[in-house]
Amino acid sequence: MNMDILQKAANVARGLAIDAIFDKASGHMGLPLGCAEIGAVLYGGLLNVNPSEPRWLNRDRFILSGGHGSMFLYAWLHLSGFPLSMDDVKAFRVKGSRTPGHPEYNPAVGIECTTGPLGQGVANAVGFAISAKHAAARFNTPEHEIFTQNVYCLAGDGCIQEGISREAAAIAGKLQLDNLILIYDANGITLDAVTEKTQIDDVAAGFRSHGWDAFTIDGNNLQEVADTLRVCSLERNGRPKLVIAKTVVAKGVPGIEGTTKGHGEGGAKLWAEAHANWGIPADQKYYVSDEVREYMAGLKAEREATYAEWKQTYEAWRAANPEKAAELDDSHEIAIHGISPEECSALIPEFPADSKLATRASAADAENAFAAKHPGFLSTSADLFSSNKNYLKGAGDFGPEDYTGRNFWFGIREHAMGAICNGIAYDGLFRVSAGTFCVFVDYMRASIRVAALAHLPVAYVLTHDSVAVGEDGPTHQPVETVTGLRVIPNLDVVRPADEEEAAGAWMCAMERNNGPTALILTRQNVPSLATVADIPASVRRQGTLKGAYVALREQTAEPGLIIIASGSEVLLALQAAKELGPDVRVVSMPSMFRFNQQPASYRETVLPASCKRRIAIEAGKTDLWYRYVGEEGRIIGIDYFGFSAPGPQVLTELGMNVENIVATAKSL
Repeated sequence: MNMDILQKAANVARGLAIDAIFDKASGHMGLPLGCAEIGAVLYGGLLNVNPSEPRWLNRDRFILSGGHGSMFLYAWLHLSGFPLSMDDVKAFRVKGSRTPGHPEYNPAVGIECTTGPLGQGVANAVGFAISAKHAAARFNTPEHEIFTQNVYCLAGDGCIQEGISREAAAIAGKLQLDNLILIYDANGITLDAVTEKTQIDDVAAGFRSHGWDAFTIDGNNLQEVADTLRVCSLERNGRPKLVIAKTVVAKGVPGIEGTTKGHGEGGAKLWAEAHANWGIPADQKYYVSDEVREYMAGLKAEREATYAEWKQTYEAWRAANPEKAAELDDSHEIAIHGISPEECSALIPEFPADSKLATRASAADAENAFAAKHPGFLSTSADLFSSNKNYLKGAGDFGPEDYTGRNFWFGIREHAMGAICNGIAYDGLFRVSAGTFCVFVDYMRASIRVAALAHLPVAYVLTHDSVAVGEDGPTHQPVETVTGLRVIPNLDVVRPADEEEAAGAWMCAMERNNGPTALILTRQNVPSLATVADIPASVRRQGTLKGAYVALREQTAEPGLIIIASGSEVLLALQAAKELGPDVRVVSMPSMFRFNQQPASYRETVLPASCKRRIAIEAGKTDLWYRYVGEEGRIIGIDYFGFSAPGPQVLTELGMNVENIVATAKSL
């Protein structure tokens, strides 16, 4: 590396960052200015990337966990030749631009993931590293290594303080992800104060205790940064690497550097004085010298040549390993595009009509059926494989002993698990599910929200779905959880009623390629709906795909009453309808999200506007059901916490029974 030209490039990147932030009077200049030497080493030579092929399978991944410092990423992507123009840089924080305030997933320009909530990127990086290890173990051969990439993550003090980063670090150390390099921008400044006000821990010792190597360097010393990162990139010793880079926040801005004012846009008005300190024209914004342009252009050509060499190896690998190549293609296909409902349904045998399974069990049968056909599907759990039932049979456990395993044991670390699964999904090689108890999903809610925002097709297996959990009591009985998930935009929440709807729920999850799906599943056994109503398996599966369907059609010309239910309460609705007479229609609504997307004509066939007498029943919060029952309808739900007792007793005392439905119907 040419240290002289890289220092000039670092200062040019600083100039681009402060200029964009000043022009918009908004942004965070602390990290882009303080970490410029780190960017120069990475984008100026160390990263094995090809800006002309941003989605190259074997590229090194770079994740900016401190997403507030987004101008760091935009400046370096532009300088190194990714398809991010100077106009894009100037459009920083402008509506619709490719340079929003925090990075948003855009692999076409080299942005690997959406970051913003601090610490998410650290766990995302662990997911990328897992994906790379798994791919290398599955597809590399002694003759052809096609997956050799490193994963780099740049995080700040806020990321390190958030608990998710320690959860993720513990997992990475246990899994010996020595392809992961976490660079900690330790500038000693957070938004409000110096870190001494809130932080006393020895970060290096903490990460070493998790099985990491840790190095402390001067993050503004270009040679020291280059030497350390080069060693980390080459060493495979079974330990992830933490590089604590001591930097100066907002370096070069007079009177602002090294202070809390340097975190945000404060001091950007001093851009001209800062330019002078960096040796670039004091009166010229968005300046890039010809020397820097020429160097980066030459580096881009070198990277394209490296990619061309890899491409030859890749084609030779495909020719020599047609079965592995087909498996990689299939894995990549389902990761990006999913599996059609028709194919998925064909892989899942119909259940016996007299089935009486918990939906967690029938969903597990469905999951294993397509996972056996498509080995690009992975499954993870927060120490609950035995309860969630989402363990992939015969697929092995991922770990240092065998990185080909497809089951991932993450311990009791829901938050990290959620963000790690996001990282796997971002990488686009494998599709993944994450399992925990429904009531504990809020521990990973931030990660689920990002998955919905970034359109990641992660599946969440959430069991023990209601107060029917029973004796474990209100701490384990979700009443508000399902409603809380339903209000997240672009999250499909599916609560199936029986084994065929559970199969349909997995069809929903595998079909999606533009967002996550949460499967809400029972702990207790539930009879097949076929035991109460003659509903073919295909109707239940297809009805689940549409979000709602008529589970029991009235025997008269028009319905006089409609009972709407989800999950285990559908059976109660069907039983009540038998008592109430021939003009009662029962609608199973496993997914409000999907039903709301159906054409108005279909919604009308299920819930005709002419019928105002409606009841909705669900063992949870009532709020969202008003949309479907209207002003004249009634909702049977639970708007308070449960209590510790056997599940059937809890359900009965909280009104989840046939008698209450019948009485409510008669009161209308």
